[in-house]
Amino acid sequence: MALFTEIEAQALLQKVLSFSKADECEASLVGGSSGNLRFARNTVSTSGGADTLTLDLQSTFGRRTGRARINEFDDASLAKAVRQSEELARLAPENPEHVSFLGPQSYVEPSAFVEATASTTPAQRAEAVAKSIAVCNQEGLTGAGYLDDNASFVAVANTRGLRGYQRSTGVGFSITIRTKDAKGSGYGVSDFNDVRLLDTESVTRTAARKAKLSAETRAIEPGKYTVILEPAASVDLIGHMVSAMNARNTDEGRSFLSKPGGGSRLGEKIMDERVHLYSDPLHPELPGNKWSFDGRPQSRVDWIKDGVVSNLASSRYWARKQGQAGEGTPPVSGGGVIGSEIGAFEGISGLIMAGGTASLDELIKSVERGVLITRLWYIRPVDPQTLLYTGLTRDGTFYVENGEIKYAVKNFRFNESPVIMLNNLEALGRPQRANACLIPPMVVRDFTFSSLSDAV
Repeated sequence: MALFTEIEAQALLQKVLSFSKADECEASLVGGSSGNLRFARNTVSTSGGADTLTLDLQSTFGRRTGRARINEFDDASLAKAVRQSEELARLAPENPEHVSFLGPQSYVEPSAFVEATASTTPAQRAEAVAKSIAVCNQEGLTGAGYLDDNASFVAVANTRGLRGYQRSTGVGFSITIRTKDAKGSGYGVSDFNDVRLLDTESVTRTAARKAKLSAETRAIEPGKYTVILEPAASVDLIGHMVSAMNARNTDEGRSFLSKPGGGSRLGEKIMDERVHLYSDPLHPELPGNKWSFDGRPQSRVDWIKDGVVSNLASSRYWARKQGQAGEGTPPVSGGGVIGSEIGAFEGISGLIMAGGTASLDELIKSVERGVLITRLWYIRPVDPQTLLYTGLTRDGTFYVENGEIKYAVKNFRFNESPVIMLNNLEALGRPQRANACLIPPMVVRDFTFSSLSDAV
């Protein structure tokens, strides 16, 4: 499917709004094309593609809102969807936290669309995967992975004059490699907006090396260790932390940033002064969304700077209730389909953590004794108010001594808070993209392993 131009998208949205009889109406149009290739046991197993085009709309009478979604675009179907959203609005209870839709906004222009990615063909996907499979065959290993690319657009408009349009592209590749006896496992992941930056062969060779190294493991005692965390290992813990930086939860005493007896830790230093976590839709390596889930413009935001809590995400309702100037700070992730704040603070993308210039290998060389962690998984909350999480290491965990990887170790269950983790920083490396974020590898002391795991 060809992506709608801004003129085409806004023409359709204006037609939808012309059918509205509600006090307010807002609509978003999302569409795009995607393709994927999946492989297992060094053989392609599935190939797929999808073209999508969906209209979401909200109609409001007073404090009552109804929503509808449709993927048919003749005039009769569009008018029917508008009527349905209005009928639902009249039936809905009043929302005491309702705020009117935003009027016209000024949005930045991220460079998130790359024509080379949008033009990716099935043959190009096959070639990229073939390079990965060739490495697995050469090394006598078994690989399973997934490659996907997409090109999409989103447009938004409402009866108060808001207009927005953005195009974006993305490509991602991940692979898990096992030794023939299934005792060793290695993992690699990479994602970009520009497909020309993707190197499936390099990612596969790194995962293959870890699979071979981890074929024979030794058990070491659980406890507190200095660890070298690769970006794929730390990104989820850090993302969970920033997702929890929510003003309402904090003000209501339900956050790790809430003070006993009331108040927040906004403006307090809570971790190592080298920690700088921010989002920036104009970042050249990680271009982001123009707007958040409710249409508020995205801009550069420091969440933690010099170890100090600098901002908390807030809904427009909560910002007004607390008497803040303006509309409050939207969360890091968001953009695309219009909607309520429900779920808007869950998950993270577009998060950037400043780092240094050292490579992962250089960080390893700086560690006298420690554990190298490729990846963390099955992460679950233990205590939201201290941000304590538990989970497991996997796909390559290694003991490091005198700056060298000595041997693979059995996997661990960990119990750790990202706040404590970022208080115990020893060193930061060069940031790398992982899971649509930009995170440096890091050396952290006193990371808590609570028990051993038999998982590979």
